Amino acid sequence: MRPEKEPRRKAKTREVSIRGIPVSHGVAIGAVYDTSEEPTLAPRRQVDAGHVEDERARLNAAAAASRKQVGKLKARLGVLPEEAQEELAPLLDAYAMMLGDSRLLRGARRRIGEELLAAETAVQDEAEAIAAVILAAKDDDKPGLKRRAGEVREIARRLTRNLTATPFRSLKGVPQGAILVAEELTPADAALLDPARIAGVATEEGGADGHTAIMLRALGIPSVLGCPGLTEAAARGDEAVLDGSAGTIVLRPGPAAMEAGREALAAYAKEKTRLGKLRRLPSVTLDAEEVELQANLEIPAELPLIAQAGAQGIGLLRTEFLFMNREDLPDEDAQFHAYAQIVGPLAGDQVTIRVLDWGGEKDIEALAEGIEPYHAGPNPALGLRGIRMLLKRPELLEAQFAAILRIAAQGPVRILLPMVTVPSEVAQAREIYERVARRLRRKGVPLPEKLPPLGAMIETPGAALAADAIALEADFFAIGTNDLAMYTLAVDRAEAEVAHLYDPLHPAVLRLVQFATEAALRLRMPVSVCGEMAGNPRLVPLLLGLGIRTLSMNASAIPRVKQVVRTLQIDDCARFARRVMEQSDPKRIQELVMAFGEPAAARD
Repeated sequence: MRPEKEPRRKAKTREVSIRGIPVSHGVAIGAVYDTSEEPTLAPRRQVDAGHVEDERARLNAAAAASRKQVGKLKARLGVLPEEAQEELAPLLDAYAMMLGDSRLLRGARRRIGEELLAAETAVQDEAEAIAAVILAAKDDDKPGLKRRAGEVREIARRLTRNLTATPFRSLKGVPQGAILVAEELTPADAALLDPARIAGVATEEGGADGHTAIMLRALGIPSVLGCPGLTEAAARGDEAVLDGSAGTIVLRPGPAAMEAGREALAAYAKEKTRLGKLRRLPSVTLDAEEVELQANLEIPAELPLIAQAGAQGIGLLRTEFLFMNREDLPDEDAQFHAYAQIVGPLAGDQVTIRVLDWGGEKDIEALAEGIEPYHAGPNPALGLRGIRMLLKRPELLEAQFAAILRIAAQGPVRILLPMVTVPSEVAQAREIYERVARRLRRKGVPLPEKLPPLGAMIETPGAALAADAIALEADFFAIGTNDLAMYTLAVDRAEAEVAHLYDPLHPAVLRLVQFATEAALRLRMPVSVCGEMAGNPRLVPLLLGLGIRTLSMNASAIPRVKQVVRTLQIDDCARFARRVMEQSDPKRIQELVMAFGEPAAARD
């Protein structure tokens, strides 16, 4: 592809239709904006023995520059939709690990010394050697293996561009409403896309299972990848019709193709409008059972999306944003002002604030520097994280409790404790909570007469099986089905080798959800689901049948979930849930869920 397309030598006028891989639903009509990345010129070369340390120093400098770039990408996560954050965060964490004391860098340094290779040659050779080992692994998950090999090659590419001072692709000049065309986009490129600005994306390379495809779906940008001959056929400024559902892009469309594109765009817009109208309608079943649909919130900037979706408050406010991308820990006042930005605009709707959930895979620089990194260890996901860490460092918990108690005077809030596994953790947290409340009252700080409820997240098998005991200490439950499935099945979705084993419909996961729900309902205690299951319209009948009446999800999922709720009757859901819970085969459960959801899905 020509670098950023010089003026065209000859205008192309013939209509060209290219079929690729449908990646992200939606229709876009707009002008092509082609973008290419300057090729890296890094011919193989060797160095004299006297320059080995110089090459290793160059490699260290390139790694430091790459880590800084990845850090900037992580800082941008906050402006992306939640799905995009969930996809990109673990990937960037993997990038950061590979830019540390990794096999890639250790191997490259060894090659510099033993084979007298230039730094960029050593990086490329080591990356290809690692990728070859990954791809040769005996694993049925071939797309996962390709993603892992691609991650290694992407880091090698970044190191090489920094070693050779080759600039990266710039997306700053993309005009409003353009369809971005490129040979290939990396996940890092996708993270820089603005969904409000770019109408669609088409690339010559790529597939449906890669990180870039997942990112584009999370961003909600209509996209088609793997379009053969695209960059040769397209020219900047060409009119184009892109259909992300059909997997086609038509360049320089004639009257018929343009009319078909307009009809598809109108149908897509009509569907979005129809779902938008649901905002004003109540979330009730056909037999008048109310189902509360709340939103998960990552950062205050997402508040407008929550309002547009018609959420009934916030069912999960993650507070990690307060601690990230800063050099010091936020004090009580800083946290209070941050909560005020959220509680105030919600005008009386409830906000459930989860206290800091740090540890495991999460990396917060201010905490790493401010306290001993307790999360370090051979198995951090099973180490000191969530409420365990907070009880070890109660000053962190006290500051959050104080800020939340102060904001409770301005609107209804609840407090949620993460990673609870035993009743004593809730009891210990409540002692700190009540002590903080007494201190604030002595100081004359306005607090609500009745303290906000203190709840527990149920996200481990231990917590679910001990739910009846935990319910005696907690005021409400929030079932986090993402971690619950992960810990129950011993599967990390970010690990390509086992990601295919992750299944929230596994009977063990469903029985734990049922056990925790029934424990709460016996005590007439509020219980909600706030994992991905809550935002899946197909699973709504099952969750309602198990007794759940509050669902918290990404704001964009609320309209479709509400649409399904309004087609259901609770008795039907209960009978369906009983039938599902009798099954022991995950595939049979999947079949039942898909069959039950067909009528509602057909009306989507």
